[in-house]
Amino acid sequence: MNKIKEQAIKLIKMTPDADVDSLEDVLKEIYFKMQVDRGVAEIDAGLGISNEKAKKQLKKWLKD
Repeated sequence: MNKIKEQAIKLIKMTPDADVDSLEDVLKEIYFKMQVDRGVAEIDAGLGISNEKAKKQLKKWLKD
């Protein structure tokens, strides 16, 4: 079995039954994990921003 399939199966098994009522719920969990993994990879690559810079940007956005 390939690595991607194994990761998907592991994620599905780890998700509590109470959180899964449909295939759509499973897909949402997979999509969420993909986004988290992408964010972690960006931070590891030095593409993230500091909390201070993020706070300043949010303040600017919320003012406008």
